[in-house]
Amino acid sequence: MRNLARGMRAQIGVSAWVMLLSLVAVGPANASRWTEESFADRIPARYPYKEGGSSSETSVVGALETYVVEEGDTLLDIGRHFDLGYNEMTSANPGVDPWMPSPNEVLIIPTEFILPEARPQGVVVNIPEMRLYHFQRGGTLITYPVGLGRDDWRTPEGSFKIRGKTENPTWIIPETIRAEHIRERDDPRTFIAGGDPENPLGRFRLELTLPLYALHGSNMPWGVGMQVSHGCIRLYNEDIAVLFRDVQVGSPGEFLYQPVKIGTRDGEVFIEVHPDIYGLRGNLEDEAQQILSRRGWTDHVDQARLQRAVKDQTGLPVMISSHVQRETAEP
Repeated sequence: MRNLARGMRAQIGVSAWVMLLSLVAVGPANASRWTEESFADRIPARYPYKEGGSSSETSVVGALETYVVEEGDTLLDIGRHFDLGYNEMTSANPGVDPWMPSPNEVLIIPTEFILPEARPQGVVVNIPEMRLYHFQRGGTLITYPVGLGRDDWRTPEGSFKIRGKTENPTWIIPETIRAEHIRERDDPRTFIAGGDPENPLGRFRLELTLPLYALHGSNMPWGVGMQVSHGCIRLYNEDIAVLFRDVQVGSPGEFLYQPVKIGTRDGEVFIEVHPDIYGLRGNLEDEAQQILSRRGWTDHVDQARLQRAVKDQTGLPVMISSHVQRETAEP
């Protein structure tokens, strides 16, 4: 049955695949009302990964789901329920009104991910994807959506370590940001106390050895999956609570910039393409070809499928295996 489903997905494409799923499967959630309390009770999904291995090996985790819109739903609430950001929901469901999706419309829930090309340890944030991966000891992975820096306050690439953890942190406002606040809204405050509803750090903050940057919660959960911060990484408050508990001071981390990710599962090659949000890459198809060449997979893929995935940039893992590859070979 699994092989049949994989083959059907490869042949009919994502849109038809979602229509088929909506006919034969009932989604895990079908509620149109969620509260902060219900979000707080959400348990993050955990995925296995191979410790000590390369993330280019079996590296597609999770599975696509569907959700039938109910009256009063928004893409933001649906996304948060499934631990997805605004960017992921809108990219996977182009043309859907994020604030007033049509009742009974079937949405793609993009809970399938290709792991970034990185050492599978500690905290890894892929900037174009706006997603954080926490590789835990014991071969368990948890992944969270994030909000990050605006184009004029870009989240940088770089390695770091977790140097500290603070509950209910006070926000000492940097002078550059304070000047912006004075200019834009005549707000001269130099700090915002921990626990203040206007504190953008939320309840938990992880300090980094990378100067001026941190991982923290937010007083604006809708900003997860958007470029809204001054460079720091914002998580849903329920997600940072789990990460704060799980991560250890001294753990390694890295900010990556990978709009194109390629990986495998069950012998199939998949590609996942995200917008080049900071304009740091040139031709994304060239980048994809370089990755395939480096891994020796060029002859195993269907170039037309690859080109379509690069053009669409849905953020969904797309199978690009050639017909011969799917039946006879494993990369």
